[in-house]
Amino acid sequence: MTDSARPVDAPLPRVHQIAPAGASGDMITLDYDARFVRRKRMVSDGGRAFLIDLPTARSLAAGEVLLLDDGTRICVGAAPEPLLAVRGPLVRLAWHIGNRHTPCQIAEDHLLIRDDKVLAGMLRGLGADVAPITAPFTPEGGAYGHGRTFGHAHGTGGHDHAPATPAEGHSHD
Repeated sequence: MTDSARPVDAPLPRVHQIAPAGASGDMITLDYDARFVRRKRMVSDGGRAFLIDLPTARSLAAGEVLLLDDGTRICVGAAPEPLLAVRGPLVRLAWHIGNRHTPCQIAEDHLLIRDDKVLAGMLRGLGADVAPITAPFTPEGGAYGHGRTFGHAHGTGGHDHAPATPAEGHSHD
């Protein structure tokens, strides 16, 4: 049943489980930002409205299946978006990308980051070949199992940016 066929006063079906993969009858194609959810009304590519209401925010992975309480199965797809393909000394480039707390998709021969003119200039200055592309973006998850990389805090509980010596300076300019 599409959203237009659902009675106006009927409650939206809810996601009650997220399965790692499997068959589905519908799909929802979302970019990287839209795949980070907690509570949200969503509409599948086929026009089915539903509610996702999770206890905590989480990243939906491409290929996961949303199981609705009415029996509907909706596969999560990653939408193409503007990215930069980065080639060159990958370990060094990945370190600099990580130092900027930027999500990064790692492949054997290149890195993918979101299109960003400032980062593109920095990477070219480090010897990278940087090319704009449009593709689905599925960056590495966080190191602590959260599925996203988050910026570090600069207040109570964050790490200290005061250098021990001037040579150890750390800047986010």
